Amino acid sequence: MHSHEVTPAIGDIFHKQDGIQLEIRLNLEALLSGIDLSDISNTDEATQSAEYDFYRGMSAVDLKSNFSELWPNFKNEIQVKQGKELVDLKLQNILVEDQKNFEYPRFTTVICSVKLDPLRPFSFQWSKSFGEIVLREQGGNNSFTQYLQPGEKSAEISIGEKDSSNFSEVFLEYIPVGFTHIIPKGLDHILFIVGIFFLSIKLSSLFLQITIFTLAHSVTLAMASLGLVNISPSLVEPLIAASIVYVAIENFYSKAINLRRSLVVFIFGLLHGLGFASVLSEFGLHIHQFIPALIGFNLGVELGQLSVVFILFIAIGYWFNKKNWYRKFITLPISGIVGLIGSYWFFERII
Repeated sequence: MHSHEVTPAIGDIFHKQDGIQLEIRLNLEALLSGIDLSDISNTDEATQSAEYDFYRGMSAVDLKSNFSELWPNFKNEIQVKQGKELVDLKLQNILVEDQKNFEYPRFTTVICSVKLDPLRPFSFQWSKSFGEIVLREQGGNNSFTQYLQPGEKSAEISIGEKDSSNFSEVFLEYIPVGFTHIIPKGLDHILFIVGIFFLSIKLSSLFLQITIFTLAHSVTLAMASLGLVNISPSLVEPLIAASIVYVAIENFYSKAINLRRSLVVFIFGLLHGLGFASVLSEFGLHIHQFIPALIGFNLGVELGQLSVVFILFIAIGYWFNKKNWYRKFITLPISGIVGLIGSYWFFERII
């Protein structure tokens, strides 16, 4: 996960005698600076990026103080309802994580108490500008998890009741999650696909390479999400940038896809899967949801990648690939730009 990438908030629900305790782990600096998290994939894209960096530079004490003062305004953007009745949220605590590395996000957990009738279901919804959120029930034997798009209202939640969603529902729910992690959020993955595209314009070869890439990152994504592999993002992210540089440079020396290139794509796919790992691992999915979510997420990623290929083919390949100047004036210049961007990211992520 790169430092400026927008990721979903995580809302943990704990059953209390007189209601629930709601703990929301989020990027507080983005909310304080007024960034619309439903509209961007990277905080650098926001017009409020300077304000965002200002809040990121604050001490934990000052950040908590700023948010406490603005809490009455923020809680009006969060709706917990039983039937048509709006339930009040009481701010209990604000836990700001240590800022270990300014190049990576600092998350804050906002803890609220909500008085509810435990025998009646309730719903959750927050402002669209706050972005995506994953709701999870904790501390019980159930398996409740919901992934909400920006501004989406949750299904009715009954404390202690097992989630009734079936395989197909979870599968379909996570296809758009995977797709949006490529378009628009996965610029580094998109550039890798661009690098693959410009080595060969033959669609059958391209789709084979994309499928190899998807299968490979599915392996490491599953392993990392299950906790079988744990590699620091400070190592993974520079290596992902380096993989972009590699495929860009190779385009200058190779003119066709071969077995070696396929092996390289598979190896780099394993690496990119580690970059996806935080998406599912942080969601805290229960085991019966994990398999359909993983399959749906990967299908969404595949559709996103194929969409990139299709757009490139329609915009460039179809019209110009048979021209004798295609490699000289399109493949090599674009590969050079991709390599320069990858190089910039590599050095940005290691400094």
